[in-house]
Parts: sequence; C-alpha cells; structure tokens
Amino acid sequence: MIDAEPFETIIEGLLDHVYYFNAETHYTIARIKTPGVETPVTVVGFMSAVSPGETLKITGSWETHSRYGQQLKIKTYEVTLPGTADGIKKYLESGIIKGIGPSLAGRLVGHFGETTLEVIEKNPKRLSEISGIGKAKTASIENAWKSHHSARTLMQFLSEIGVKTSYCGRILKLYGDNALDLLKQDPYCIAKDIPGPGFYIADTIAGKLGFLQDKPERVRACLLHLMEQGANDGHVFLYGSRLIEKCRNNFEIDYDAAIDGIDYLSVSGEIVVEKNSGQIETDAVYLKELYQAETGLACRISAYLSIPVAPLKIDPNDITEKVQKKLAINLSQEQLGVIEGVFSHRIAVITGGPGTGKTTLIRSVAAIFDSVGKNIELAAPTGRAARRLSEVTGRKAQTIHRLLGYNAIDGCFDKNRDNPIEADAVIIDEASMVDTLLMYNLVTAVPVNSVLILVGDIFQLPSVGPGNILSDMINSGKIPVFYLSKIFRQAGESPIIVNAHRVREGEFPVFDKPDTSVSISDFCFIEQNKPDRIAPVIVELCKKTIPGLFGFDPVNDIQVLTPMHKGVAGTLNLNQMLQKALNPNSAVVETMGSRFKEGDKVMHLKNNYQKEVFNGDIGTVVEINGMKKRLVVNYYDRLVEYDFEELDEVSPAYAISVHKSQGSEYPVVIIPLVTEHYMLLQRNVLYTAITRGSKMVILIGSRRAFDIALKNDKPRERLSGLRDRLNL
Repeated sequence: MIDAEPFETIIEGLLDHVYYFNAETHYTIARIKTPGVETPVTVVGFMSAVSPGETLKITGSWETHSRYGQQLKIKTYEVTLPGTADGIKKYLESGIIKGIGPSLAGRLVGHFGETTLEVIEKNPKRLSEISGIGKAKTASIENAWKSHHSARTLMQFLSEIGVKTSYCGRILKLYGDNALDLLKQDPYCIAKDIPGPGFYIADTIAGKLGFLQDKPERVRACLLHLMEQGANDGHVFLYGSRLIEKCRNNFEIDYDAAIDGIDYLSVSGEIVVEKNSGQIETDAVYLKELYQAETGLACRISAYLSIPVAPLKIDPNDITEKVQKKLAINLSQEQLGVIEGVFSHRIAVITGGPGTGKTTLIRSVAAIFDSVGKNIELAAPTGRAARRLSEVTGRKAQTIHRLLGYNAIDGCFDKNRDNPIEADAVIIDEASMVDTLLMYNLVTAVPVNSVLILVGDIFQLPSVGPGNILSDMINSGKIPVFYLSKIFRQAGESPIIVNAHRVREGEFPVFDKPDTSVSISDFCFIEQNKPDRIAPVIVELCKKTIPGLFGFDPVNDIQVLTPMHKGVAGTLNLNQMLQKALNPNSAVVETMGSRFKEGDKVMHLKNNYQKEVFNGDIGTVVEINGMKKRLVVNYYDRLVEYDFEELDEVSPAYAISVHKSQGSEYPVVIIPLVTEHYMLLQRNVLYTAITRGSKMVILIGSRRAFDIALKNDKPRERLSGLRDRLNL
C-alpha cells in the first residue's frame, strides 16, 4: 500500500468478490486481495463493469463501518490490464469478455501475443486473421469488449473532469455504450435528459473540451436549465430581465447571446414569451408545458363559471335534517350557509383554518349529493392525505393521480376532456398542495356539467410544484369562495388549534407552563439556544420523556418535523441520531447515504402505482433479505417489496420535512427552530408544522428563531399569471 495524500490511500490488487452492485447507480461493495496481505480489503463506492479476476488500482479514504469495520471508500479507480502474453491469456480465459473462452483465448494470444488486447480494442477487424473468426464473431467480440469497457472508460472520464461518478449508470442507461463519444460531440444533450444536474455535468464536460462560453448550444441549455430551476422554486414563469441577469451573473453569458437564445427557443416552441410592453426585460417567459397548463386552466375555470347550475331542489331545513339523520351532525349557521352556496356553483372553494369544520362540510356535502342520487368522488394530492380523508369521512378517497388514471409508462393521464371523470361532483381536499400542471389536468377531466369543490387552507405551504393555485383562485375574486372562521367548541379547547390560529395572525403562542425541558404540556416551547444541543434533546424527548410521561409510542406516535434537510437540526442528522436511539437492530443495508434496519420507520417518496404505494406513505421495515437483495416495508398492514436498486424511493422517516408532512396528522409533533434554518423560518412553515399535531406539539430551539419565523409573513415570491388571467 502506498500513501498518496495524508487522507488518501492507493491500493492495487485482484478483485476477488462483488458483494453488491446497483445496476442503476453502479454503487458497489467488493473485496480486493492485495499482494502480501492476508486479509482482503473491503471497498465501497461507484465502479462500473468490473469483474472478479480483474486487477484494480483504487484511490480512496479509510472509514469505519459500525457493523463491517474498516473499509476503503472509493474516490477513483482504474482497471490494470495485463501486459504479458501469459497474463492476457489468463484474463481472457476468465470469461470476462463474452464470446471468448479458454480455447479461443489461447489462439488469440498465440497469434497476437502481447498486442492481443490492443488489437481487440483498436483494430478488431484483424481478428478475422484467426481461423474460424468471421464477420459475425468479430462484431460480437468487438461489441462485448466495448460493452465491458465503455462503462469503465466513461466513469474514469467523469472522475478525471470532476463529475460525480454516481451519474455514470444513468448516463449509460440513456446513451448506451457510445455514451462517451456522444458526450464529447454534444455534451449539452445531457442537460435535457437529466434535469437539474444534467446542465452542470454538460457544462463541466464542455469546459474541459474547450467549448466557448457563448456557444449557442450552451446558451440554450443554460436558459432551459434556469427555467426548470425556476419551476422547481415554484415559479410558473420568469421575467426576461431575471433570466438574462442569471445568465450573465451565474454563467457569464452576455446580453446579446441570451437574447439570441431566447429567440431561438421561442421559435422552436420550447418556451413561450408573453409580450407585456415590447421589452424582453418585462416579458413573461414560460416553459411551453407550463404556459399551456396555466392558460388552459384559466380557460377551463372560465367555462365552469359561465355555465349555470340547475338549483338543487332541497331547502335549508331538508339539508339540516338529512345531515342530522345520516351523520348525526348539527350544522352551524355558518356551515349551513356554505352548503347552500356551494350547491349554487359549478366550481367553489371552501377555506378555513384548523377546527373550523372543513371535514364536516365535506361529509355533509357528500351526504346531500347521495340523498339526491348524485355520484361523488373524493380525492387529495398525496396518498397519505387521501387515506386520512377516507378515514375521517368513512368514504372511498384516492389520490388525484389515481382519480385521473395516471399511466406511469407514458407519464400521461387516462382521464381527460375526451374521456372525463364519471362523477356529478368532485371534492378535492388539501387543495393548497395542488400545483399548476396537476390542477390543469384535473379541471380538464372534470366535466363542465359537474361540480368541482376545492377545500384547503391557504395559510399552509403552497404546492411543491410550480404555482400558487388555491391562493390565486381565491384572490382573483372570480371564483365563489366560502370562508370558515368559527372555531368549534371542542376544537377551541385545544391549545394546538388556538395557538395555530395565533401563529397564523402573527401573535406569539400562549404556553401553559414555563418553557423548561422538565415541563411538558400539550403545547409547549423548550428554549434551547445551543444548536448542537437541540438534536440530543429531541432524542431524549422521543426515547424517554414523552413515552414515559404520556405513553406515546416513540416511533409510531411521535413525528419530528423540520424545515431543512441539512444541518444539526435537519432531517439527515436527526434521522441518523433517532435511528440509533430508537432502533437497536444492526444495520443491514446501506445505499446512497441512507442506512436501513429492520424496524425502521420509513417514508415512500414518490407515487408508485405498480406497487400501490404513494408519496408520503409511512411504513415500517419488516424484513431485509441480503441474499435476495430485497427489503420489505409494511404500509398500513400491506407488505411492499423493494429490490435494493429501488431504495432511492424510500427514506428514513423519524424526522421529515414540513413540506412532506402536508396532508398528514400525527399524535405528537416535535419542531426544531434554529437560526441556521433562516431561509425557511417563515410563518406559513411554522403554521403548517403546528397544524400537523393532533394531541401534542413541542417546539424546541431559540426564541430568536421563533420570532424570525413568526414575523416573516413574506414567503418567497412565486411568479404566476393565473390570477390575472382569471380577471381578463
């Protein structure tokens, strides 16, 4: 072993065994035998197309795994091909190159000697010099060699230019064995195919290859990247001035080159420039898909508003009687007024804070539709929100994607204008979570002779995707909106609901007991001004204090909600600490930075209709099978299997982001507040987190961070044109 740098080590040896290989990411766990050392070395990291029997030279750093001990984390690697005729013969005899067995290996080396591998790689046509090797066999060997070594060559190239080698698998899947040649010819092709990091990969490759900064392909890729980045930040469009400024400041693209790029993309139809004053700086620039969604959404809503509703032949007394008889609920005058109003419109919004009776209204409206023989559908944006809606209404509820018949293969919806949803009324709960694209597809599929009712709390966080739909619809003044303001008596006795409304109004909450770590009540604040002490206190609360005093299950009943992923009070650190404290089982599988154990609380991260598990669903790991490379999660008494390659769809869920908690409710919620999270210390973030707790909410952190969040009622601006379009 040779020391390369103080923190790096180089080893060279024979690849003896591959324990684990992820075909998607090429993450590998393997064993290397080094000369003169009896104990093999375990190496972990990204390697492509390596096979037992090959000699590898690996640069990396030592780390100690809690279960597997010392191992070398791979930084770079290269395959050392044999240089002697005897070594080449053994290499080919191993079967590494498909189509070459021991007999053919002997004949090849006998004819080409030490140049055998060079002939196969650089001049494969010469293989026909060997008796029995025709054109088909030559092509087969050439392709097998190329397939085996293209991945290695690509990974080495990415490593040398400073691109994460974890992207190698995705690039190979996209472009095949010719990936490296393609990237060298046109690096910006990857900017479209891998949204987000693709542009930076392309730009790094282009820079190393000497591409000019104002090369048209780079400018266009940069503009599309900035538009996608804007959409990820919640914007439906960007002003031309902002787009041009970002091009100049972030990527050194001058004004004229940016203008030329915008013109080209506009003519090609990839973006839409909506003229405001004849100056590009004030024009609204849209990605084509978002422009079509926003304009289509506005047109469809206008169509709803233009078609009168046949009056429901039922008077207020009958409404009260039917609801009382079917649900044993006494409606308030406010609720009765909302119900009467809702039935007079094709589209309507019901909004209000916690404890104001939104769920009661959903149940009541559905019961009345039932009583007159009307068919109704209930849906919500996420699987967890839909499941909660079903539980509180006692009716079938599903995700909006499932309601629309989402087809995962082509990414389209089966339900649309030509094949509409068969329902007299559609009620969408947690409507503040619906983004522009999804709302457009929804309204397109709801027949204009049906009724669409959107229920939500506009003070909660807006959708993760682009747009501010519910707020824009309400603020347009065009859509009938019914506000619920009265807090019902039982809800009014809850300190969580009372204080949630205080936070919404910017008022400091009222705490029943002094804010010390000893005094725990239904709603309390534990002041802790040392950020590095917050995580240990949270662990103590989850493991001992709350279960010991109140009997709550530390895993199933308690949920930690935090604004960010990084930092001492972010999800990454908290999950590691809580997993260690709450789950004594040994770690069994580790992938892409996450470690999973049997008994872990986990969250599914995106809708998977094949597995019938959805974004936000929380379950428990019940089995990890190393032999079959499979992990099994129990979601609501339903077992779902994941191959290890699919574990990017799952994350530890002892602590989750506030955004991921929307549409959910937990018995106990713990919320860390630190100034380190300054960018996300906002009133609507705090309000959303508080309203997730049903029995107990504990805030922990500095009073300064609390004050910042409470006073910050100006969430980051979202650029959207829906409100103005509805007013045209």
